Amino acid sequence: MHLVTKILPYAQIILSVVLVLAILLQQSSAGMGGALGGSDTGSFHHTRRGFEKFLFYLSIVCGILFALSAFLAIIIKARG
Repeated sequence: MHLVTKILPYAQIILSVVLVLAILLQQSSAGMGGALGGSDTGSFHHTRRGFEKFLFYLSIVCGILFALSAFLAIIIKARG
């Protein structure tokens, strides 16, 4: 358990950096109309392909792992 307490902060830092990069690298197709509740493109449906799909799944996985590591940190802190 002592090893986990040493590694966990570094794992959280790495996960958070990867998560932020994965989110920032995703293409944003929402303009000002989308930000205000309207739609600039009408009923345009966008399918993720290739690297964009990889970034989408990477952000989901990193978000889940980061949440789990945060819960683990809380549990370790409560016991210690």
